[in-house]
Amino acid sequence: MEVTDGFDLTLDEHVATLTFDRPAKRNAVTAAMWRALPGILADLAADAKVRVLVLTGAGGTFCSGADISEIHELGDNEDDTGLTVVAEHALMTFPKPVIAMIEGYCVGGGCQLALACDLRVAADGARFGVTPAKLGIVYPLSSTRRLAEIAGPATAKLLLFSAELIGADHALRTGLVDEVCRPEDLRERVYGLAATMAGRSRLTLAAAKQIIDGRAGEAEVRAWQREARESGEMAEGVRAYREGRSPGFSWDAK
Repeated sequence: MEVTDGFDLTLDEHVATLTFDRPAKRNAVTAAMWRALPGILADLAADAKVRVLVLTGAGGTFCSGADISEIHELGDNEDDTGLTVVAEHALMTFPKPVIAMIEGYCVGGGCQLALACDLRVAADGARFGVTPAKLGIVYPLSSTRRLAEIAGPATAKLLLFSAELIGADHALRTGLVDEVCRPEDLRERVYGLAATMAGRSRLTLAAAKQIIDGRAGEAEVRAWQREARESGEMAEGVRAYREGRSPGFSWDAK
């Protein structure tokens, strides 16, 4: 699968890894990269081989945010539809589990994209910041609300008001990240978690993500439950449990 310059994409078993690959620029995201991200994600969503996505950065840095030299190409976000928001929304609504594997700097647009992932696992030396106050920029509505929902209003205000960077331990305490590992353990933890998820029922994961993210009501939940019964997914899970073996889940999104 071809991707825009600035990204690297690999697939190992059922786990895809999308890497910000501009280490000389601390993986700053160009306008072309923001523009390309929704299409890359759509292709990965449609690929049955991909069950889990890991988002990370090359060269010891996750992402330092948008490339400031191209800031005028990103849109003014007056209607919350600038390039960064469109890319963030595409990542947030990606139908499969997404894990952000974070080391080094996770700042600005990089933090925006990390927060659109389902889980964030960081190395203990990672640094986080949301820095529009340094540039006189108003952060997008959807991004600001998501930051406040995940990390809490006080932490959102601390980050947005000060534009200062916080460490991984501080980020963990506020919920900005979900786990912190030693740098030498980060890859093993993330890919071990991804492999575990890849072996679970894709139907259960897809339903759970939709429900938790508030994109399913009672009717959708009942439809998921009916699909679990009629597809044989639930029967296989129960049968495998009784037989003491790993289940052979076969459901895939239509």
